[in-house]
Amino acid sequence: MPTLAVVGAQWGDEGKGKIVDYLAQEAHVVVRFQGGNNAGHSVKVGEELFKLHHLPSGILRSSKTAVIANGVVIDPGVLLEEVDGLRKRGKSVKNLRISERAHVIMPYHKLLDAAEEGMREGAKVGTTGRGIGPAYADKAARLGIRMGELVDQDLLEERLSFLVPLKNKMLQALGSDSRIDEKKVLDEYSEYGRRLKVHVTDTGGLLSDAIAKKRRVLFEGAQGTMLDIDHGTYPFVTSSNTVSGNAATGSGIPATAIDDIFGVTKAYTTRVGEGPFPTELFGELSTCIAEKGGEFGTTTGRNRRCGWLDLVVLRHAHALNGFTGLALTKIDILGGFDELKVCTHYTLDGRKTTRFPADLRRLKRCEPKYQVLEGWNDIEPKRMSKVLREGFSTLPSNMRKYIRFVERETGVRVVLLGLGRRRSETLDLRKRRW
Repeated sequence: MPTLAVVGAQWGDEGKGKIVDYLAQEAHVVVRFQGGNNAGHSVKVGEELFKLHHLPSGILRSSKTAVIANGVVIDPGVLLEEVDGLRKRGKSVKNLRISERAHVIMPYHKLLDAAEEGMREGAKVGTTGRGIGPAYADKAARLGIRMGELVDQDLLEERLSFLVPLKNKMLQALGSDSRIDEKKVLDEYSEYGRRLKVHVTDTGGLLSDAIAKKRRVLFEGAQGTMLDIDHGTYPFVTSSNTVSGNAATGSGIPATAIDDIFGVTKAYTTRVGEGPFPTELFGELSTCIAEKGGEFGTTTGRNRRCGWLDLVVLRHAHALNGFTGLALTKIDILGGFDELKVCTHYTLDGRKTTRFPADLRRLKRCEPKYQVLEGWNDIEPKRMSKVLREGFSTLPSNMRKYIRFVERETGVRVVLLGLGRRRSETLDLRKRRW
């Protein structure tokens, strides 16, 4: 491995959790480097389904060190619920480490999130309402509270004495009737700090030491490239940088320390919430894919919009991230269709383009153009066992053609193939010849 970053290549929900969980078997350390509990990873181990929001997927392998790094914003109450939930299911969290530099989502962030989204009226961006954006805004405005302060009650009290009156004025200005009780917040968050203190440390130093000792470190992104605050479909994006470059900044290591970058993409495309989606499908076909793929959000429960695979998006993601491999997930969901479509380019005002526009007005005028490929039958359970045992050559012929088409069009090898929700239903293609 030695160091590997795994990031989403679409609008999130690509199946990163399962891929990271699979790769974690080879790692010593698994690191979550951005986002908050607006992300959700589902991992199926045997017949058990685990839904993670703050914790890195590698936490499910108890021998690994799981790190929540400085680029993450943390809701301590949600994190503790997740920790307690894993403990009740017999999973250890003793190897969890949390950056003292990670910022804390406070109660006023959630109230401001709701109030600001309410003010947008017809221009809503589809925020999850979990306070992620306001927490990152406070970080940039130098008004944030970090985990190192959360575990120090005197320092937390000092910060809240300034921040609570300020945030109450902001809530009033936004027309919200909600107000923050300073003492209540201090008592609640001091208790969170007391419980989490054992996990809070200098994770940047921990990672530097691990890399110096040639330990295998796996960096786990949340959301996806097209939700990146700089490079995604702004303003319908998340509040952090989701691309591979932030694996370094969000973890406190040099960019030169990352050896490989895997992009995770579904064999089709989905997105949750508002915003443009060039290859979106409607009607029976969309419903069929959504139902077959279980397309509803891990965090929000919202239905995901479904569409054909978009290679303009995938090439854009590759240009930003520098993928050394692709993990192609949920290809099993496309079984049973007579034909499949893949978007190879757009036409914009009558001209061909392979670039993804930054201007959403131009993007709205883009028409996706498709290559039609032959479909394949669903893989029966008995044949699936053979595929997982014997590899690529035993896949349906048209599925292999689909994979090779994606590889030719993007210039990136498919190194992992998702054939189901379970950890075991992953086909490792890293040793496959072209």
